[in-house]
Amino acid sequence: MQAPDGAARVDLTGKTVMPGIIEAHAHLGYWKDLKPSGENFTREQLLQDLQRFAYHGVVAVHSMGADRREIAWPLRDELRANPRPDAAMYLSAGGFSTPKGGPAPPLDAAVRVVTNEEEVRKEIQELVAKKADFVKVWQDIRRELMPRPVIEFLIAEAHRNNLRVVAHTHAMSDFKHLLRAGLDAFAHPTWRQTEVEPVDDELIALFKAHPNVPVMPGFWTPRHEIYGARPYWLDDPLLAETFTQAEIKALENPKIPSDAPQTWASGPVPRSMKRLKAAGVRFVLGTDMGGGFSLEHDPTPAYLGWSTHIEMESMVKAGLTPSEVITAATRNSAQILGLDQLGTVASGKNVDFLVLDANPLDNIANTRRISRVYLRGGQVDRAALRTQLKGGSAAATRPPTTD
Repeated sequence: MQAPDGAARVDLTGKTVMPGIIEAHAHLGYWKDLKPSGENFTREQLLQDLQRFAYHGVVAVHSMGADRREIAWPLRDELRANPRPDAAMYLSAGGFSTPKGGPAPPLDAAVRVVTNEEEVRKEIQELVAKKADFVKVWQDIRRELMPRPVIEFLIAEAHRNNLRVVAHTHAMSDFKHLLRAGLDAFAHPTWRQTEVEPVDDELIALFKAHPNVPVMPGFWTPRHEIYGARPYWLDDPLLAETFTQAEIKALENPKIPSDAPQTWASGPVPRSMKRLKAAGVRFVLGTDMGGGFSLEHDPTPAYLGWSTHIEMESMVKAGLTPSEVITAATRNSAQILGLDQLGTVASGKNVDFLVLDANPLDNIANTRRISRVYLRGGQVDRAALRTQLKGGSAAATRPPTTD
């Protein structure tokens, strides 16, 4: 192309460029100083979270179903009208559950509780008015299931209003039912349950009949099963750039058996990933970061941005190639979220990309060797963010200096 007069030229000799990463499943706003609280969910905390994503090369993030609407909607609309040069794009979903079927505290207070079709219709109309980016529904047998006629109506009503639906679910039978009911995406994989083999022939047939329904693996919570009691990446320089030593130390778990990674690698997860991949199932990057309040796990701090990169490495360990993982984290995530201007480096797209010091096709961990991040055509001032974010200071909500 012919560069316009006055254009700056940037020499990227020896570097690798990849599209900006898109996080399709996160829970923003609740974690501060290694503690989750509804009181943390403020405009300032959300901005800081979005800045932390941008620092790590995540150009858009979908906060899935537990945002406090009186704070989330105004900020989202503000950032859409006037994007910041140092913050990821913010998407927010409206969440639905039965009275005892939603997430654990403090996320539960933000979820829309419904018990019948009329309540569903009313809540969907509010989401239409607020231009929600997605609808999320909790359907978890470990808690309280939504009656199948109600969840079927919810999906149909959302579709009638041009809203897509993603589900948090657990039991194999519910995965199959939701595929038949027309669900748009799964926030979790089938291998979180251990009652039955995570993938069977009937599930494969259903995915083949619904080829546009992606799965988000969510490997952040079980990270110690994959990497052991003290993951090797605790010594990665990128982690230390925006997280304190106390936060890094909290990522160790001495209770994990020494053979945990070998057990995981030979277990049902890689086996299931291989079967789904062979069947053509699409994968989307979704960590569930910030939402680790599950019944069987201790609270899982978010480590926003950083955990996205570990998710990508975990997806490779589970059986995808680096190229497939990058596609899942960019193009596939953009498609399911309806972000037509993101996901690829191509003519007509937004200029949102990472410049890396090494090629992630050689080693997926190279996504962490970030040289520069560009958002909407401008270079993110990562040096300013690094100073602001270290230790989680509220000063992170100030725009970076431009001189």
